[in-house]
Amino acid sequence: MTSVTSPLAGRAIGLAAVPDPVFSGAMVGPGTAIDPVREPSEAVSPVDGVVVSLHPHAYVVVDGEGHGVLTHLGIDTVQLNGEGFELLVNKGDTVTRGQAVIRWNPAAVEALGKSPICPVVALEATAESLSDVVESGDVKADEVLFSWQ
Repeated sequence: MTSVTSPLAGRAIGLAAVPDPVFSGAMVGPGTAIDPVREPSEAVSPVDGVVVSLHPHAYVVVDGEGHGVLTHLGIDTVQLNGEGFELLVNKGDTVTRGQAVIRWNPAAVEALGKSPICPVVALEATAESLSDVVESGDVKADEVLFSWQ
């Protein structure tokens, strides 16, 4: 079983509340989302593993069991072309849970007209394979968001 932790501090919200139909409809996969604290921060790895996809606004880390976890920093933030995001690791790097991956400022993203809400998604998973999914309340970075069988 894999414990997936929060990449950011903020308030947990269910995927259904994410203002993007791809995420709210769980088309990418099940999971949860974080409405981040509005201050400069570092988004951290939600699992121990390898960074297999890395963009200024999103990253995927695959753990030793082959579970891929997508962290998407904000909604429609790809349109910012990397503005306001600083990569702290490289694609192919091995990272540990809680290790900083990207530095960004959710308040700046919001000021640019984008939602700073961050989906955390279990790729190629089913809703039934996740348990103890946190969908409300305050969370700290590196606090468990869900377990993946």
